[in-house]
Amino acid sequence: MYHFGGKVLIEDEFLRDGLQNEARAFTVAEKLHYLDGLAAAGLKRIQVGSFVHPEWVPQMANTDAVFATLLPRPGVTYTALILNMAGLDRALAAGVRHLSVSVSASETHSRKNLNKSVAEARAQIVPILERALAEGIAVRAGIQSALGCGFEGPIDPASVTEIARAYGEIGVHEVNIADTAGLANPVQVHALCAHVREVLPATTALSLHLHDTRGLGLANMVAGLEAGVRIFDAALGGLGGCPFIPAATGNIATEDAAFALAEMGLSTGIDYRALGQLTRELEATLGRRLPGRMAHIDTGSSR
Repeated sequence: MYHFGGKVLIEDEFLRDGLQNEARAFTVAEKLHYLDGLAAAGLKRIQVGSFVHPEWVPQMANTDAVFATLLPRPGVTYTALILNMAGLDRALAAGVRHLSVSVSASETHSRKNLNKSVAEARAQIVPILERALAEGIAVRAGIQSALGCGFEGPIDPASVTEIARAYGEIGVHEVNIADTAGLANPVQVHALCAHVREVLPATTALSLHLHDTRGLGLANMVAGLEAGVRIFDAALGGLGGCPFIPAATGNIATEDAAFALAEMGLSTGIDYRALGQLTRELEATLGRRLPGRMAHIDTGSSR
């Protein structure tokens, strides 16, 4: 029997995780339009983009310009992903106050994503985390492929909890567990989240980044809820996918997650119907239907 209550924070990552795998480049004006739409629909945390080299992810080349142009909205946190110290330099110059940094728990994924071993990536991330914290940045440290690797298969949970423990000792504000390839199942999610929670300080938040590759994304969200997680990543329309992982599909759709949470009596402050309208607009822009469901379902009266 599930017993839920309280508030849940959803971070929308459509503008980063969603667009990084798209062939179509979005202009600064287009990104600002969707940022306004997400905020107007009630999103309290939005990932604007990533500060990575444009040769690696050309869709993120204008992230600096987006941050320079966007108008802050009270109560909304605009965050970004960085991979290295150069990315941190750019983020600080852009005035970003919330950042995500991550390493992979998978050797193969780490080498394909960063061209570094897990040990090398972990060593590199420490001074980045320490400097960001010293600068007063709210830091989220992530563990990619924590629930399975698209190249290697199962990942040892002990490796994940050891990385999480190290993050907690550094003093990050949040640890993010990522099902990067969308291979997890609810039992696995609950067990790993419970184990990670045990090794983190009580003051360190725990969040989940879920992909819907095998159709278990929302079920995995519920498993995370049962394990005490109250922060989840999602993407408008269910867009997304890692460009370095074959067959990895999109995130759980933000509108679907918000609807499911509302149905279970949890508060997100998000109008999932407004997001549905924004998703349909995005579909027209991309010229295809996206995986999210609620944008195409008449749900009756609003809750």
